[in-house]
Amino acid sequence: MAKQPSSYSILCASFNQDASYFAIGTRLGFKLFEANTGRLCYQKDIGAFSVVEMRFCSSLLAIVGAGEQPALSPRRLCLFNTTTGTALQELNFLTSVLVVRLNKLRLIVILQDKIFIYEIDSLAILSTIDTVPNPKGLCAFSYSLDGCFLAVPASITRGSVLVYNVMELHSHCEIDAHHSPLAAMVLSSNGAYLATASEQGTIIRVHMISDGIKSYSVRRGAYPSTIFSLSFGPSVQLPDVLVATSSSGSLHVFMLESAINQRSGRSSSFLSSVMPVSIGDVLDPAHHHVLHNAVPEGVKSYAVIRKVDKTAESSVMVSVRATISIIAYNGYFWEYSLSINHQNQTSWSLEREFNLLTAIPDIASGS
Repeated sequence: MAKQPSSYSILCASFNQDASYFAIGTRLGFKLFEANTGRLCYQKDIGAFSVVEMRFCSSLLAIVGAGEQPALSPRRLCLFNTTTGTALQELNFLTSVLVVRLNKLRLIVILQDKIFIYEIDSLAILSTIDTVPNPKGLCAFSYSLDGCFLAVPASITRGSVLVYNVMELHSHCEIDAHHSPLAAMVLSSNGAYLATASEQGTIIRVHMISDGIKSYSVRRGAYPSTIFSLSFGPSVQLPDVLVATSSSGSLHVFMLESAINQRSGRSSSFLSSVMPVSIGDVLDPAHHHVLHNAVPEGVKSYAVIRKVDKTAESSVMVSVRATISIIAYNGYFWEYSLSINHQNQTSWSLEREFNLLTAIPDIASGS
């Protein structure tokens, strides 16, 4: 099945595994940017792309055409070398490639009702998984080799999730996350926690992957809204921060660690030892921070928390500064800084804003 044409200027957007670079696909080609500076470091104008995925900071890309040009079939995955500007390998499928995920050892290809797992160097097929119809390619992937999981919808009528162990190649668990079908999900970088949102978009839930239980709920708002993206903070120990963007145009930040430590009455570096598991345990609104009109209302957006800095004011008080980058599919990039002092007072500042479509590449970049 071919993907439907998008009305957005950007057809796809992704950050690499450590959020040091990001990529966009447009109707003209694809671009790679350095996240810290916003520098356009590579550009290839050869047609429309619906998938552009980086492998850490290497020269390897996984790219899939959007089908708007005959040579760029949505059923063909190309592994591309940005140093040489040439294709290394190509994989062809019977239906459109919706999503590609990769780490140092695995290549994951998601079709509408099937998943292929490859050994990335040899491209040997390790596993094939039949799934429920998943026309949007909804998934979550943790790139850590020690906790490498893939999460995909397990039902088309309810918000249940199948979690698959990508390294050991077996089903890990199934999580009944929501009553309504899923709209967004994300795994923490270490594969320990999964955040999910349903099509209602009012409640976001955090689940412990080890035993498949719901650990925490956070309320985005009282009225339904489409959740466009979810992202955990970069901490490798615990999901201390969770960010969400939605069709309302607001940016939501949930300080999970602060709430957990306050409720437990003590600090801990292991979330599992203090995280409440009561089905009615919803995050205190004091730990939910909202920036309204961060993105134009209704415009699809993708946000990541690139950096979280914490300063201890005392043994129990901590101030936090979070750096959040947003790619809007209308072609713009915004980077916001959220500061929270030890009295839980917040301030927002816009650090950077630029047009991704008109960015000028370095002389050394591709063309």
